[in-house]
Amino acid sequence: MALQGQEEIEEQMEEPEDFQEQDVSISPAEELRIGPEDEDSDPVLLPWDRFSAWLHCICVVGFDLELGQAVEVIYPHHSKLTEKEKTSICYLSFPDSNSGCLGDTQFCFRFRQASSRKSSLACFLDHFDRDAPVCLKRDQGHYYGYVYFRQVRDKSLKRGYFQKSLVLISKLPYVTFFHSLLKLIAPEYFEKQEPCLEAACNDIDRWSTPYPGKILTLPIMGVVMKVRIPACYDKPGTSQLVQSTQNDTLVSIVLPTIHEVDLFRCFCPVFFHIQMLWELVLLGEALVVMAPSPAESSDTVLALVGCISPLRYCSDFRPYFTIHDSEFKEYTTRTQAPPSVILGVTNPFFAKTLQHWPHIIRIGDMKQAGEMAKQMKVKKLKNLKTLDSKPGVYSAYKPFLNRDEDIIKQLQKGVQQKRPSAAQNAILRRYFLELTQSFIIPLERYVASLMPLQKSISPWKSPPQLRPFSQEEFMKSLEKAGPQLTSRLKGDWIGLYRQFLKCPNFDGWFRNRRKEMTQKLEALHLEFLCEEDLQLRIQKHTEVEIVDLVLKLKDKLAQAEREQLPVQPGTLTKLQTHIESVILSLPEDLQGILHKPATP
Repeated sequence: MALQGQEEIEEQMEEPEDFQEQDVSISPAEELRIGPEDEDSDPVLLPWDRFSAWLHCICVVGFDLELGQAVEVIYPHHSKLTEKEKTSICYLSFPDSNSGCLGDTQFCFRFRQASSRKSSLACFLDHFDRDAPVCLKRDQGHYYGYVYFRQVRDKSLKRGYFQKSLVLISKLPYVTFFHSLLKLIAPEYFEKQEPCLEAACNDIDRWSTPYPGKILTLPIMGVVMKVRIPACYDKPGTSQLVQSTQNDTLVSIVLPTIHEVDLFRCFCPVFFHIQMLWELVLLGEALVVMAPSPAESSDTVLALVGCISPLRYCSDFRPYFTIHDSEFKEYTTRTQAPPSVILGVTNPFFAKTLQHWPHIIRIGDMKQAGEMAKQMKVKKLKNLKTLDSKPGVYSAYKPFLNRDEDIIKQLQKGVQQKRPSAAQNAILRRYFLELTQSFIIPLERYVASLMPLQKSISPWKSPPQLRPFSQEEFMKSLEKAGPQLTSRLKGDWIGLYRQFLKCPNFDGWFRNRRKEMTQKLEALHLEFLCEEDLQLRIQKHTEVEIVDLVLKLKDKLAQAEREQLPVQPGTLTKLQTHIESVILSLPEDLQGILHKPATP
């Protein structure tokens, strides 16, 4: 989350009524038409660097009667995958045999990166990551796989079926974007084979890097896609809509979102329990989704992870998980409590293997977004014994908050009035956003109070430290500035906060906030330093002390550039000028030494 000052948070606390308008407001997005001609916007990049900013590689996975699933092609050919990663991709790229997916199917999966690889592009890509919302940053320890699977009858093959998957491997969680991209590439590939793949990769290598806050026009296979990458400074709940203009004669596809799934369609099968599911995800509880197909499994897991946005879900999640997964034993063992993870599965074997898990969501075939599931009670886990178990939520969990009947009635009314599914989705997304904001604003407000006052910052002393987080102090602050200021929901909010403070989502959120606030203190310290008259100060110091000052200032400058500290424009240039003027006041032999670049 972006750093917010005390005043900004108090403003949010005073204006809860604004939430009612949030998802319908449209804030203008700055448009940047970027294609091959805009190469000056990026530093000098080598062939395949632009491709690598979007994708790690593209794989073709086929079925061999003797070997089973096998990676047939990896493109570009220089892309590196370990044997373990290839095995994961093979098993995750095909639906389980019981799914019966005839025709074309799209879904996504997520798997652990086998080893950390240092990329020469890492620093460059980190620059773009800095402005991305926390839920859209590159995944450091995992890859996403975006699958287009085709299974059609073919009597010429021994097996009687043609089965193949085209898979995009990426660090980016842009699920809607990559699925749209696959719809363009995959049908062409199945018809024209590898030359088509090569042409698509060459097109992607001419794209701009995914720059947050900009609208990009991306040519691919004779079509132009127009997308906007969200930025961390976007106001939550506003629609950064990409709109066609008169100049868009070449634009064929305009994507209103790059990552959001249809929440209403995904939650329809378990509609009456959306608030309880929000609590389970917020608290990082172990959850398994049992679905009839990988498409429904992956969409539901992504909907669960996204329902606490703009909070980032910090535990592991697997949109599609199989018995061949390298973490299968780790996640299904009965010798310890299930880990904090959300799994999406389709194999009936999991109904028995994961029977000991505390929270199980079973969904049948997803209804059209216009249909509504019938009222269902939460079922006891002991009732989940067979594959024939009815759709529903199986859990002994007792929610902390009272159920919000208004959202249920509002969406039911929408179904009766045949309200468009996009509008139903927007209503549900706004509901989750308001619920999460009501929960997180008191935490934001308290954490902002841990910042030292600006007057305590001295340019000639180390930046002051943040005050430590005190659970009891925070709980006390809820009496006057709790979620009751922005939410009408009643219930045990205090109990919900106590549980949240123990879970990985709080740990991840607080680490991120503490890092942002520490960097803000470092930036303020640097700005104070730049306002000092260094020439006047060094008059009172010896040469040794001046050299020590220069070295410390150089360290501060290197830190600011390395960590991309949020300093005011011109601050680093000003500091560099200060360093130069101090060096020039020293004898020539020392000037020569200090002007030499530091050895890495």
